[in-house]
Amino acid sequence: MSQIKGKNTKPEMLVRKFLFSKGFRYRLHVKTLPGKPDIVLPKYKTVIFVHGCFWHGHEGCKYYVVPKTRTDWWLNKIKRNKELDLKNLQALRLDSWRVLTIFECDLKPKLIGSTLQRLLIKIK
Repeated sequence: MSQIKGKNTKPEMLVRKFLFSKGFRYRLHVKTLPGKPDIVLPKYKTVIFVHGCFWHGHEGCKYYVVPKTRTDWWLNKIKRNKELDLKNLQALRLDSWRVLTIFECDLKPKLIGSTLQRLLIKIK
């Protein structure tokens, strides 16, 4: 478990490279904002979270599979992650930030083009 990264993950890097190529400048993992968003676009008052499907319990996703061992522990952990996500989302919205969330399954080869185009539209 200690080998699993929380920052600079492959899905996050895909989004960052795309945004940079389109001329967006951003800050990373801003500690002063609730939840330390992966990408912060201060000019657009927008934050982007890039979530792993397993860690954030992406319902209906083939990448979210409940482990067969220590099931209760994992379900509690994922439930807690979802609660924190909701709490951070509400705190950011109260502070007038626009919050966008992208799950890793939306960045797979078949969907990445449409996902990133939708992201552009939502930012502007």
